[in-house]
Amino acid sequence: MRAIKAVLFEPVGCLAEFPAEEFNEIAGSLFESTEPPSESGSEAYWQLLDLMEHAGDRLKPSDTAIIEELERKAIDRVQLYEDVAPALAALKAMDITLLIASSLSATAVNRFLDKFSLTGYFSRVWTRDSAEGVKALPLRKAVESAAFQAEHVVCLVDTADGIELARQVGVNSMLMFNDYDEGKRLAMLGPAGAIVSLHELPDAIRFVAEGARDPRA
Repeated sequence: MRAIKAVLFEPVGCLAEFPAEEFNEIAGSLFESTEPPSESGSEAYWQLLDLMEHAGDRLKPSDTAIIEELERKAIDRVQLYEDVAPALAALKAMDITLLIASSLSATAVNRFLDKFSLTGYFSRVWTRDSAEGVKALPLRKAVESAAFQAEHVVCLVDTADGIELARQVGVNSMLMFNDYDEGKRLAMLGPAGAIVSLHELPDAIRFVAEGARDPRA
């Protein structure tokens, strides 16, 4: 892995524990999903993104409004991980560019950042609205806006979908161990690295930087 210059964050699962109910409701009521409701907020979110990607631009304005309202309700119930602010501050002090690359709506992301006073940490915020799509599009827009080669960028992930998406975009995936057993399974999918707490992310990036400077690495 090359020296890391930027980190991409998806709020769902990587910065906070999101409830699953609102994502399940969107999938069932608007997309008529036949998948069983997920108890995991991250899994429910990624299942919904698959449905949204398949629907493309066929959603009506009224459907979009319903989705945004349910996302706002999820934000109101969300729990921020306690190590987020210290980790972001440490990364900023290391001159690492921090970006949001999310498939949530702009309304939801801005509400999330305002609720937890996180806006000032991020150089740029990309959502499904500004990127004009979900999943890979916000990541690609974030990498382009940072003007770094993808190999110098880390994307924080907590699902198999996130690992695969990072691989498609060409960035390095850093796995968040939110559940030990699930984390062990996901580690077999080949992420570039893994952490159990955001407190570990600055040290992980320093370790990568040392390896990049070492000609033997």
